[in-house]
This record gives sequence, structure tokens and C-alpha cells, in this order.
Amino acid sequence: MFRLSQYLKELINPTPIKPVRQPPGPVVIWNLIRRCNLTCKHCYSISADTDFKGELSTPEIFEVMDDLKAFGVPVLILSGGEPLLHPDIFEISHRAKAMGFYVGLSSNGTLIDQNNIAAIAAVGYDYVGISLDGLRETHDAFRRRQGAFDQSLQAIRLCQDQGIKVGMRFTLTQDNVREFPQMLQLMDDENIDKFYLSHLNYAGRGNKNRGDDVVHQMTRQAMDYLFDTALDWLEAGKAREFVTGNNDADGVYLLFWARYRFPQQVEHLQAKLTQWGGNASGVNVANIDNLGYVHPDTFWWHYSLGDVRQRPFSDIWEDTSDSLMAGLKQKQRPLKGRCGQCQYLAICGGNTRVRAHQLTGDFWAEDPGCYLTNEEIFLILINNQ
Repeated sequence: MFRLSQYLKELINPTPIKPVRQPPGPVVIWNLIRRCNLTCKHCYSISADTDFKGELSTPEIFEVMDDLKAFGVPVLILSGGEPLLHPDIFEISHRAKAMGFYVGLSSNGTLIDQNNIAAIAAVGYDYVGISLDGLRETHDAFRRRQGAFDQSLQAIRLCQDQGIKVGMRFTLTQDNVREFPQMLQLMDDENIDKFYLSHLNYAGRGNKNRGDDVVHQMTRQAMDYLFDTALDWLEAGKAREFVTGNNDADGVYLLFWARYRFPQQVEHLQAKLTQWGGNASGVNVANIDNLGYVHPDTFWWHYSLGDVRQRPFSDIWEDTSDSLMAGLKQKQRPLKGRCGQCQYLAICGGNTRVRAHQLTGDFWAEDPGCYLTNEEIFLILINNQ
């Protein structure tokens, strides 16, 4: 995840370069249940409104949580499918909060209503993320459910009324890129705390629909608009948080954007971005699916690292006998092609490996989702790089 707002603040009010702090354990995105009431075009888990056999029981979930806590995992993002369909979602959530985890809920929003908002608020979720992938007609087409947009927007409002930090999640594709400015305007109009822009990743139905991925020029235009808007709002004193995900080239692109807006801060920004280091799959980001299989992140469901029913997560996560995990955990990943030759590898970390693997079968091939030009990846902005 690229925390755009954090780095824009560095351009306006630079802070000292401090030693990198390594988190004690990875952020764990946990797909507690695969069942979902929607069948979205870009779903990485290919969920459906049916029960899936073999899912972890609640006692098994609790046992895994104990191991995660002992291992130093700081954050649990409870996801699905639709996590609110899990019969014990509130019991699981309360236990996670009592154990001291930062707990997020990742929902499509259509099941959040007046009947359960009090129970959701009682958990004390640190963050609730709700997906809106365009304006009404576009979103409903994405979600394949008429009325989904209105339900999800109402869910955001209900969370706000309860004082819950809530964010809008938006997956950028050719189908909705033209509505992107209007989505940011909706965020402003509704006074939404956070905006998460997700680049389309090639997994699940997102893999089947990868022909809809925006062309690189559209991506660049969208990022320019996002950077400009976020900066304008920051300078206007608006408390908004912007993050992006699934394309770590965003950090490098911000560096090139900054050379025109804040040329005196480019060196400082590059140092800060290098500390971030880009892609954290298999290192600081982990996924557990509904059956208990562990993956380097949520888009690797076709590749299992192990089963928490057979081995503790802590053992699986530190095992580098697996060739993918060995490469992901290397300081210098064994990248090929443009990624291996890029001058800014220290910033993006080789980007999202799953796209390369889905298209070529090679973990370490160049990422086809990188929207930087050849000239940019070989350009040295500062002399001491």
C-alpha cells in the first residue's frame, strides 16, 4: 500500500530521515468466508452467494489468532467474500480487538444497515472500507446488483453517523476511469475520511477481466489527477487520507511528478520513498484464505504457502524453502526485464509479482502493469542516487 498523503506532507513539511522501523509481523488480510451476496467483475476470490465447504471453524480461527498475536502480527483486516455473512463475525471481531489487534473490516457495504450498524459500532473497528467503483449505473454494473451503489453509500453514511472511520475503495479500470474525478468529488461532498485507489490486479475474476485494465496513459492521467487533487485539499486544510494499492510504480511516478512541483524536495522525497521500499508481499503483507491456506498477499490464491491446519502461520511465514517466498524476502529480488534494470527498484520493490506470474508463469518477469516509460526507469533524477 502506498500512503500518498504521507509523502505529499513530506513535500510541504519535510521531516528528518530516521532509521527504518520494521514491523514485528505482517499485516494479515484474512478472508474469513468466501460467500458473498454479490458477484463483482473484479473479485479476486471468485465468490458467490453459496456456502463453501471446508472453511475454518470459529474455534480454529481463534487458535490461529492466538498464533498471530504471539508472532507479532499488528493488524487484521477481516474480509471475504462478504465478512458480514460470517455467522460469528462480531464474536471474532470483538476477540480481535480485545487481543490488541488493529482491526479493519473490508465490506461491499450492501449489508450494512440500520439493523446492524449498532453492532458494527460496538466492535470498535479501527477502519471500515467500503467499495464504490463508479457512479450509480457503473457501480451497479460492476457489482452486478441494481441498487448496490445506494446501499453502499448509505452504509458509508451510517458508519460516519456512528463515528466510525470509513473509507471509499475504488478499483481503476477502463470502465470507470472517466468517472474518477466525480468519485473524488463524491468523497469531498460526503466528507469521507479516506480514499483507496486500487489498480486492477490479475487474480480471480480480475484475471479473467484483465482486458479491462486501463491503458498506461489513462493510468498516468488518473494518477496526475489524484496527486493534484490530494495536494490541493491538503493545502486547503482538508483532512483527507489518500492511499493506493497494487501498483508500487505509484511511488516512482510521484517522484517524477514532484520534480515539477517541488524540485527542491525531490532528493528528500526519494530518500523517504526508498525507506518505504515498495511492494511488501511475502514480507509485511500476508493473506489467509477461508480454507486456512496462507498466501503472500490476497491475489496469490492460486499459490499456497501452507495450511494453518497443518502448521502454524508463524512457521509457514518464516519458511523460505519455498522459491517464491525466498525470492520475495530477498533484499534484492531476482527480477528480470525492465524491472530488473530499473533505476528505481529500491522504491517500488519490483511491483506486483502476481501480474507477471499470471501472464508469463515466471515470478520474476517484468510487471506488465508498470506504467513508467523506458526513459523514466533509466533516468537518474539526482546525482547521488
